[in-house]
Amino acid sequence: MTPPQHAGLTLERWQRFSLDQQLLMIANEMSRASKALELGKIESLQASYERALRLVELTAAGPMRRTFRRELLRWRGVLAELFLEPGRADQHEIALASLLLFSPATAAQRPFLLPPK
Repeated sequence: MTPPQHAGLTLERWQRFSLDQQLLMIANEMSRASKALELGKIESLQASYERALRLVELTAAGPMRRTFRRELLRWRGVLAELFLEPGRADQHEIALASLLLFSPATAAQRPFLLPPK
């Protein structure tokens, strides 16, 4: 069994990235989860959620406004529910859409990461 992708990622190394970069990397994990969800690969879906949760924890541990941290941790709770009950495509899409609203850099990725309506 291979170790999780971000298992060796330290808080110090993670904090070298800007907050926008951190959010984009979390969004990338959610995008991987979207692909796994489409293919019905629950194990891969949960692995993506687990990696995203790890990145959210590292992000929340860094310096940021208290109000932003509170919202990020609320979003983490939504992601934790998805991890515990995988396969909820509608909730996954809402969670990803919400994450992408956290910054202008992530909002710019909405057309590329969310299905057209």
